[in-house]
Amino acid sequence: MSKQKLGRGLEAILSPLTAGTNSQNTENIINIAIDKIKPNKYQPRLVFNEEKLKDLAESIKQKGLIEPIMVVQSVVPGEYELIAGERRLRASKLAGLTEIKAIVNKAASDKDKLDLALIENLQREDLNPIEEAKAYKLYSDKYKYTQEEISKIVNKNRAVIANTLRLLNLAEDIQDLISSGKISSGHGRMLASLDNKQDVEALAKKIIDENLTVRQVENIVSEIKTKIPKKHKNQKQQNVEITNLVEELQRLFGTKVKITGNGKKGKIILDYCNLEDLERITNSLKN
Repeated sequence: MSKQKLGRGLEAILSPLTAGTNSQNTENIINIAIDKIKPNKYQPRLVFNEEKLKDLAESIKQKGLIEPIMVVQSVVPGEYELIAGERRLRASKLAGLTEIKAIVNKAASDKDKLDLALIENLQREDLNPIEEAKAYKLYSDKYKYTQEEISKIVNKNRAVIANTLRLLNLAEDIQDLISSGKISSGHGRMLASLDNKQDVEALAKKIIDENLTVRQVENIVSEIKTKIPKKHKNQKQQNVEITNLVEELQRLFGTKVKITGNGKKGKIILDYCNLEDLERITNSLKN
């Protein structure tokens, strides 16, 4: 898999890691006691394959840790917080190591930690689709990023981000099927396009029982939608248009936007975090 382009600003954060371990960078790598390293609270990956961890642990026993992890100093003296390399850290523990090679980053914000953990997992193809969707949602909820901005960080098309986020609209049991690999993200996207919960559950069961392809599911979804009354179709189209308007306003004003109401009347709500932010938004409205 070719490496994805990093988001702006991340190259500087990752530069010691990507520069390798030549003579001018070896001073960046130190040995740290494993029990002094706390996990990254922004780690997007929730599921770790135990067999693969054991394989990596065995490799570390035989050949050592080739690529160091990355940490940041904790507020507690002598302790560190993990930024990138949780699989390597877990495998090193399994291998019985008490110390691990690490690069100490001195200026990583919470967003940097999320950026690095997400990009590392995406580049290694370690995230399942639901974990990926939850990571994107964290960008949106915590940092007020638009889908366009997220797409630039992870170097993926905005439509891909939008489709991945739609998986979170599915019920927990359907999300679990995707996380476990029983149905694919492609199946999940088709299921997420249905409004009726019973239709979703019945089709998910059919996918597993009959081993349906995504194309077959797409045809079934089309058949289900042709039976939906025109009034419901118009409402769904209206919701899509409002969602697009929300994203456009968020890009325009640089803040979270909420639209309530319908196609005839409603409200537009703009979020601001302080007086300065309110003045900025007001000036944008004036212009």
